[in-house]
Amino acid sequence: QLTLEDSGGGSVQSGGSLRLSCRITGETFRSYCMGWFREAPGKKREVVAAIETNGTINYAASVKGRFAISRFNALNAAYLQMDSLKPEDTARYYCAADLHSMLTLQALGAEPQFRGQGTQVTVSS
Repeated sequence: QLTLEDSGGGSVQSGGSLRLSCRITGETFRSYCMGWFREAPGKKREVVAAIETNGTINYAASVKGRFAISRFNALNAAYLQMDSLKPEDTARYYCAADLHSMLTLQALGAEPQFRGQGTQVTVSS
């Protein structure tokens, strides 16, 4: 069982940066795939970044080159560095963990087993 606590959201202007943090407590984190997804009113949920247990990383096309995901198993922490933010990045962001890849879950329309409470990111033009 894992508990995820995400933080670091805020309001920034277009072109700004934010770093989201995910603190994980509970059992061994290293056994889980993890990622960040976002939800915005009127938009489909989107996995923006995913990192597997072997370190393989994938990004959504919409954020590639601007966002960077990282995980530190020994610290039970994960991060999402977001640079060159755009108004369309405005959403509530969630860190999530599952034994399966976030991309697989997205393709299946399945919920991750564990997720944080979300942190709001608002980007103004």
